[in-house]
Amino acid sequence: MRAVAGAVPAAAAPSPAMGRRARGAGRSLSSYPVIGLAELAGIAAGGAFRQQDGSRRGPGPGRAGRRIARPCLKACRWPLAGGIVAGVAADALLGDPRRGHPVAIFGRAAQAAQDRVYADSRLRGLVYTVGCVLPVIAAGAMADQLSRRRPWARLGLTATTAWAVTGSASLASEAERIRAALSAGDLPAARAALPSLCGRDPGLLGEAELVRAVIESVAENTSDGAVGPVLWGAVGGLPGLAAYRAVNTLDSMVGYRSRRYARFGWASARLDDIVNWGPARLTGLLTVACAPLAGGSPAAAWRAMRTYGPRHPSPNAGRCEAAFAGALGIRLGGTSAYGGVAEHRPCLGGGRAPGTADISRAIRLSRAVTIAATGIAALTSMIVE
Repeated sequence: MRAVAGAVPAAAAPSPAMGRRARGAGRSLSSYPVIGLAELAGIAAGGAFRQQDGSRRGPGPGRAGRRIARPCLKACRWPLAGGIVAGVAADALLGDPRRGHPVAIFGRAAQAAQDRVYADSRLRGLVYTVGCVLPVIAAGAMADQLSRRRPWARLGLTATTAWAVTGSASLASEAERIRAALSAGDLPAARAALPSLCGRDPGLLGEAELVRAVIESVAENTSDGAVGPVLWGAVGGLPGLAAYRAVNTLDSMVGYRSRRYARFGWASARLDDIVNWGPARLTGLLTVACAPLAGGSPAAAWRAMRTYGPRHPSPNAGRCEAAFAGALGIRLGGTSAYGGVAEHRPCLGGGRAPGTADISRAIRLSRAVTIAATGIAALTSMIVE
């Protein structure tokens, strides 16, 4: 609008060339309607405002308003949901990229930064954590902004990022590799493969301890490697996907209670606890729902999660591991060594000791939870985007 309603018209009579008398000539200033900011915003959005006499001016919320809203819905919402689903599907079909994996590149950069700034200090660890995570958030936010009006580019970026930051396929592959080695009686091969799943010291672990370590890792990493990324992607878009994986990677690098990282890794570990609070509990609930697919009982999984989950020293891992234990009808927990430091954890679940065959059941349960979480994330992104 070039002329704002409420402007004072010229007092002089119009010339004959105008062909008609100027509208409003001779009226007082108080007789002109005053339009507030809210009404102007309504007009700009295609709405109408009510005059002093009760009549309405403006096009009103008709077909034009619907024509504006529908393209926005299609352009803004479906690429994120579709990208999340496509990324998880690509991970399931193709696995992790063999070369130039973005998470591996980030890990090398984070290790180089650690070599420069490390000190046995919480403050130094906090600076390190912020310095590693903020650039990832900034890059994700820039990509998100540049692709917001380009739905197909947004779909491709989201799918590629989700593929890079989810790891359900590699989790199942590594767990299956250890199961095959144990089934063949090859303990050295199983011990050699365990570090690909968790940071425990495998050197002195027997078959029972290895089985327990694998199932606990599958349970926890179902949250870290599948549910967490898609959930943060649903609520945070590209920055959420990338930032979550950066935080989780830092925790896997420095979030230990060893002599070297007890103080320096404190900030990374606490930040990881915060961002995984929701995903861990969603993982537990989905494990309860999917328990029958692994031959388990939802009621037993629910009781185990509620009873044993809070006893775990981790505020998040305990919910996942206890729910898996209840769903599989087994008992997890006990003493584990990380970086030469023994950690004594309470028993999770009231079932039998796990066997090698239970690894396959845990993998099947993890896949079911991943599929369910992906569907929930896609629907959530359509609401919050």
